[in-house]
This record gives sequence, C-alpha cells and structure tokens, in this order.
Amino acid sequence: MLMKGVTLKGLEVFEALAASGSVAQAAEITGLSQPAVSQQIRNLETALGTNLVDHGKRPMQVTSAGRSFLVRAASVLSELRLAQSELTVMDLTHLSTLNMGIIDDFDNDLTPRLVTILAESLTRCRFKLITAPSHEISAAMKDRHLHIGVAASTGEMLNGVTEYPLVRDPFIVVTPRGKVATQTPALDTLQGFPLLRYERKQLISRQIESHLARQKLDFPARFEIGSHLSLMALVARGIGWAVTTPLGYMRATRFHDQIDVHPLPFSPFSRNISLFAGADWADRVPRDVAQTMRRLVQAQIIDPALRNLPWLEKDFRVLTE
Repeated sequence: MLMKGVTLKGLEVFEALAASGSVAQAAEITGLSQPAVSQQIRNLETALGTNLVDHGKRPMQVTSAGRSFLVRAASVLSELRLAQSELTVMDLTHLSTLNMGIIDDFDNDLTPRLVTILAESLTRCRFKLITAPSHEISAAMKDRHLHIGVAASTGEMLNGVTEYPLVRDPFIVVTPRGKVATQTPALDTLQGFPLLRYERKQLISRQIESHLARQKLDFPARFEIGSHLSLMALVARGIGWAVTTPLGYMRATRFHDQIDVHPLPFSPFSRNISLFAGADWADRVPRDVAQTMRRLVQAQIIDPALRNLPWLEKDFRVLTE
C-alpha cells in the first residue's frame, strides 16, 4: 500500500519536473494544468516529509533527497509501463505464421522483452524472428520475406507496405571522455582528430554522409566500421569521434563511463524508426505490435536516456500515428 499522499500521478509529475526543471514543461508532458502540477508536487513532498525540488531556483533543481527518491520512483514507473505494454498486445492465437525482422539497435533491451510477449500469445504460430541492420530489413520487406519489419525509415513509399512510426531518433556526437571541454563541441576541435564512420552500405551511414554533404562538411575518410559496438569501443579508447543516435548510445552501455555525449555542432537532423507491415496483413496485428513497441521503447530506452541526457527531451521521443 502506498503511503497516504503518494500517488502514481504524483510520481509521474515529479519525474517530468525533475527532467525538465519547469512546471510549464511538466504540465505539457503530463497533460495537467500548471497549478495541478504544483499541487501534485506539494502533496508528494508533504507525504514524504521532505523537499524534492528547490522551488527557489529556475530552472527548478532536484534536491539530494529528491535525487535518491527519483531513482526508486523511475524504477517503479518503468516497471508499471512495461506491465502495461504486456497487456496491450492482442490475442495472436489465430495466426499460423509470422516472420518478423527488428533493427539490431534494439538487441540489448527491447527485442528480448518483445519476443517474450509475442511468444506467449503465438501459441499455434510458426514464428521466425531476425535481427539485422535497417537496409537488410527493408530489403526483406520489399522481397516479401517478412510480414512485419522494424527499421529506420528511408522516406521511400514501398508498394504494398504500410508504415507505422515508432520513434524519433536524433543524431548526436560522441567523443572520448574529457576530450571536449564544452557541451557543444566546436567544429575545429572535432576536425583535430578522426571521424569514425559507420560502414557505408549501412542506412545510418548514408543518412549521416548525406547530411554532412548538405552542410558542406568534409572529414578525412580513415575509419569505416561495420559493427556499432566496435565503433563505440574506438571512441571509448580515444581513437576518434562519431556521429550516432541516442538509440546507438544506449545500446553501448558498457562504454558510457568512457564516452561523452554532445549535441551536433551543426544543423540538427534525425531519423525515424518505424514498423512496416505488408498492406495485406491483418491491420490490428501491426497496430497493436507498434503500440506495444512504443511503450517498451519509452520505458526501457527513452526514459533512462533522458535521466542522463535531459537536453534530448524534445527530440528523442515516441511518435504516434
């Protein structure tokens, strides 16, 4: 039983206020009015008998007691969101076969959870799952080898394929820990050591190279790496810097204590991750799987990322149809 005055809504409001430091932004995130946000925080602080935020500072800052409480509150909310997501997948017992491909960015966290959820419902189904880079998932969808695919969107309309947007994934810069003194690195600083590139046949590489060309930026081509984790390992060892995304960064948790994350020092851009399904496929199935994936991404990837990188809040987010 929750302590009197401690409510789930109060925990959600505190999480939003801690991330933004603004009552107005917390109100926008939670869908409440600003007075309601303030009241929720007051009620929570009264119930706990301590101040969770410093109300005298702008933006508001979480107190030391608030930081300790936030770790527990975020864990509780994350588990509740995961439990909710597991209840939203429809009954799939009527399916006889399902071939699905998922971008390898989700290997660490989301895919294992999603497969467990699906497998429990696919009781009479021949189920095949592959994980691969986006360009391979897209090719398999074009060739009708997959019923459902989750990959980065190319913006291309595929005949006979319906797209369900999932996540907006902005591009960021990662550098060796301590290499760049400011939050946003100067281009001159970056040009002083190598740009580590993704293998050029990968979709993420083509997106990055196209944007650099539009910005008239040219960096020497010395390193081209096919493995994402190998690329992050090179950054961690101080070999160079890279352009990646929050999904890529969160996939490389083993290197977080050796890597710094920065906004782009040039015009921002992003990619969208979408679920693709054959147009002749039952509409309810891809819609329900997409909605489950949005909740899993929010709870397992976006929320933990924003706790460490709150400046990504408006850009790294779930997309609705």
